[in-house]
Formats: sequence, structure tokens, C-alpha cells
Amino acid sequence: MAVERKTALVVCPGRGTYNKPELGSIGGSIEGSTSASKSAKTGDNSRILTDVLHQIDDVRNQLGQPTVSELDQAPLFKTSLHQKPENAAALIYAGGYLDYLAIDASRFDVVGITGNSMGWYTAMASAACWDIETSTKLVTNMAQLTAGGEGAQFIYPIVNADWRPHQGNIDAVNAQLTRFPGELKMSIRYGGYAVLAGSEEACTEAVKALPRVDDRFPMILPGHAAFHTHFMNQASEQALELWPSAAFRAPQVPLIDGRGHIWSPHVVNQTALQQYTLGHQVTQTYDFSKAIQTAVKEFVPDHIILLGPGAGLGGAVAQALIEMNWQGLNSKAEFTARQQTQAPYVLAMGLPEQRALVTGSQT
Repeated sequence: MAVERKTALVVCPGRGTYNKPELGSIGGSIEGSTSASKSAKTGDNSRILTDVLHQIDDVRNQLGQPTVSELDQAPLFKTSLHQKPENAAALIYAGGYLDYLAIDASRFDVVGITGNSMGWYTAMASAACWDIETSTKLVTNMAQLTAGGEGAQFIYPIVNADWRPHQGNIDAVNAQLTRFPGELKMSIRYGGYAVLAGSEEACTEAVKALPRVDDRFPMILPGHAAFHTHFMNQASEQALELWPSAAFRAPQVPLIDGRGHIWSPHVVNQTALQQYTLGHQVTQTYDFSKAIQTAVKEFVPDHIILLGPGAGLGGAVAQALIEMNWQGLNSKAEFTARQQTQAPYVLAMGLPEQRALVTGSQT
């Protein structure tokens, strides 16, 4: 009996999503697809994933960098190795891109792709704006360029325990932005969290001043510079010199960027896409919440599929939906209840049981 094909919005994770629990997850996902193969079609897909990983590894070899396979299959997770910017970026991109290729096209019609921060590069690769060689080189290169930037980045909740807006926290964040004009900026609007970035001094002082929440926040993000702010101007200028507009192609699937702008498939201004990706996207606020909200309003997907590695995007996506009361969704409890049905609205490929629904690899 044929499975009814559902529409899906695909969301790609950003920096920091390949951590110790994800060690081995990329190779494990491919092996899982192979062992679960019950048809020639599934087996063919496993071979495609293996071939793509080999291509990514070959490019990393050319660059003199550890391959994704070497990093993913390392016996121990080493922060100095796995969290090195150009290695972390390659793992996040490869894990996400391979997950995208693993989506069962007989079950899901992908109607849009978006991502959080570095996830924009994975979205571009998934939409076929770059070939494998270009995307692997660009992801590695951008990690190197931006890692050398100044400043710091930290995260702070602006919702309460039930994921509804917390006006007190919102006001506290705005007060710090006002306190340090030009030195502290909104880096990412990430669902129920504000990610702020700026000079080391401004971030240190803002973190001291903000009320503590859950003994965790505000949380400085280790190894992060002032991403998505003017502190990245030099990295942006270098990237624009290195990567000409000719390297960019029209997406094959609609892309929703960090402004909520939709790039339509098949026809694109290459220079505009280059300037956004290596200019605005690098130096200006990335509004992930707006990207999610625009995408669901425009495409009304049956499901939202979250690519790996990791499964940390779910909360931010749900919080962005709650903010707009999407389909009556108004609280964490309501979202949790909907997710506990046999057909969850949000499907995270980093969770084995939900991955099986996406790839059709149930045993």
C-alpha cells in the first residue's frame, strides 16, 4: 500500500551541534541505512550516501585537513580536534547534507529549506547551489576566516518555562544592547533565545549584569567570535574576494534565509545570492525565528524535518511557532503533546525513532 506523500520544510543546524554524544553519528547513520535496507531503492540510497561522504573526504584531503570520516570515527572525542572551527564546520555540514540526502522522497516532498546561522551553508548545499567540492571548500574556508574574528557570543532565554515570551528578560536584553551601542549586537534571534555578540568587554559586562536563569544563563559560547555582527566585516570582505558570484547557482528548492527572504528555485541573481551569503549573512543579525515563521506561513508544510547532527533545534523551532500561535500552538506543554502522537509535526533526524519516519528505514 502506497504511503501518502507529505510536504516538509527542512531545517539545517548551526555551529556547535556536533558534540561528544554525536561522535560516530555520521558513519552510524549510513551503516544504519545499509543494515535496514529491505529494497534495492534503500540500498541504492546507502551507496549514494557512502559515495558522497567519500567525495567530501577527498576534498578535505586536498585541503590538508582531517577527513570527516576520520573525525567522526575517532575513538575519543577531543575538544581541541573536533571543536576546531574548520573541523566542527565540516562535521556539521557533512552530517546535515547527508541527512538531507537520506530523506525518503517517496514519503516527503521538500517544499523549502532553511537553517540556523552556519546551517545556511548546509541549506545552500542541499538546494544544489554548490557542488560537493565547492560547498566543502567554502564551509572549511568560512570557518577559518570567521574563527579569526574578534569578540565573543553568548545566549540568553527570552521565554518562560512554558516557552511563552518573558517580558522581563526581553527588557533586560534590550537594556544591555542600549548600554553598549556599537559594541554589543543581536547576533541570532533563535526562537526563545537571544544570541548576543560583540566585543569581549561588552559581552563580559552584559553577562555579569543579566539576571541568572536556571543556573545556566547567560551562557558564553566557547570558541565563538562575534558572529553575525560588524566584527566579521574583514572575514566577509576576504570571502567575497575568494568566492566569485560564478560559484553560485540557483537553488533547486526554495530557500528561506536569515532575513525571512525566499529565494525561488531555478532563477536567481548570482551576485545577489553571493552578496547575501558572504556579506549580509556574515555581518548582520541572523533571524532564525523569522525564517521559520516565514517558511511555515508561505509553504504550510505537513512536517518540519530537522537535519542532524544532534537534535537541538527542536526547542527553538517550537518557540518560533508558539510566538506566532501557529495552528493554535501556544505553549511547551501543547507542543510536547503534539509530538507524542504517532505522527509528530517536527521530525528530528538526530533522534533514531523520528529518523526512521523520515528515511523509511524502520526494521
